[in-house]
Amino acid sequence: MSNTIPSTATTSTGAPEPRSRVDRFFEITRRGSTVGAEIRGGVVTFVTMAYIVILNPIILSSGVDVEGGTLGFPQVAATTALTAGVMTVLFGLVTRLPFAFAAGLGINSFLAVSVVGQVTWAEAMGLVVINGLIIVLLAATGLRRMIFDAVPIQLKLAITVGIGLFIAFIGFVDAGLVTATGASSPPVGLGVDGSVSTVPTLIFVFTLLLTGVLVARKVKGGILIGLVTGTLVAVVVEAIWNLGPKFDGDQVNPGGWSLSVPELPGSLVSVPDLSLVGQISFGSFERIGILAALMLVFTLVFTNFFDAMGTMTGLSKEAGLADEKGDFPRIRSALIVEGVGAVAGGLTSSSSNTVFIESGSGIGEGARTGLANVVTGGLFLVAMFFTPLVSIVPTEVAAAALVIVGALMMAQIRFIDFSDFSVLLPVFLAVTVMPLTYSIANGIGAGFIAWVIVRALSGKARGISPLLWIVAAGFVLYFARGPLEALLG
Repeated sequence: MSNTIPSTATTSTGAPEPRSRVDRFFEITRRGSTVGAEIRGGVVTFVTMAYIVILNPIILSSGVDVEGGTLGFPQVAATTALTAGVMTVLFGLVTRLPFAFAAGLGINSFLAVSVVGQVTWAEAMGLVVINGLIIVLLAATGLRRMIFDAVPIQLKLAITVGIGLFIAFIGFVDAGLVTATGASSPPVGLGVDGSVSTVPTLIFVFTLLLTGVLVARKVKGGILIGLVTGTLVAVVVEAIWNLGPKFDGDQVNPGGWSLSVPELPGSLVSVPDLSLVGQISFGSFERIGILAALMLVFTLVFTNFFDAMGTMTGLSKEAGLADEKGDFPRIRSALIVEGVGAVAGGLTSSSSNTVFIESGSGIGEGARTGLANVVTGGLFLVAMFFTPLVSIVPTEVAAAALVIVGALMMAQIRFIDFSDFSVLLPVFLAVTVMPLTYSIANGIGAGFIAWVIVRALSGKARGISPLLWIVAAGFVLYFARGPLEALLG
């Protein structure tokens, strides 16, 4: 969804005349946006991402480290909102791009499940900081940009389409429309026992159709209107039927809300506990050995590096900010600040912070500049004090926005020429592996490896950048990291 500007004054070059200093700084008019569209987009992005303030603490607080230590839920919630707010505002001011930041879901799960079984939480966050410093170094030296430029436009478009399918799939799962069957075949199914039989899922369907109609009719604020309406309906439904949460301790309620229950909290304000800030250690190299620690860092870097690259590629295409090569404004600054997000996440024990694909919801609402980020980041900082209020929006309602944005991003597939099978197969793998393995990095890796092998053995090796060969080889190591870790002891 784009927002056009009514007739306005132009400069001598024919570009629209900025209306204020804010307009000039963020290039709002130049990018065909308005202050109102940026504010709406920023609010929509926040509402769509607000679940991370609840979900990230759930994931991280569930991990018990090698010494039996855990992270407190309220402390992680506070640092999650703090880091997301600071990094989102910083990214918006430095790059003027509408890409919001928060704790990356792939990395936080990896930390809680795989890393802290070997090291302490402080040591795990130390590894996250090292990962971020490496990414900053790669970006500052230009190597990260060189790798970005080495990626063919067909794969960049495939990444956009794959992310669209990925976030739509996340939306379907979050809404309970797609569920795990617990069987080997098929591994997933529709709703509960093949039926859409729960009220939260029905509210997702209602919100999805309402938002879809509003977007189709080009109603300004359509996604935001859909989110607000869906949330109000959910609050009323919960007040009447008292559905409760899906998981309550050891009890499972199949008809309940998947993450946050849409009910008015008893207290709207809470004082944030920031005691986790600065709780890091670099003792992992001594505890588990240099090679094992380096393998963990390697995994973090690859996941962080390519998840972010793929996400920024997709979002910039969706926002109409990318050129024919897939490059977007201030790309070097964007890559550097993204690395800083990993460092900041480690320093606050909130896990590596990176660009969030949910930013596409704000872009779909009209956001085109960093002003939207300032709005989103400001709301995250406010959310530190209003964590109970943030939790009112149920995941099922936010999921509808993800599906809408996924559909919008799918449209980029029309620019890919599928007549050449050496292009078709790598693109197909990149697009499908992302949602099926729940990982952007996995999809990118599958696409890269297939591209260099199939293109090279099809007589087109000369058109492959040497850097792409190196990155593909790195992905081979990435996919084989389990056996390699076992081999290294």
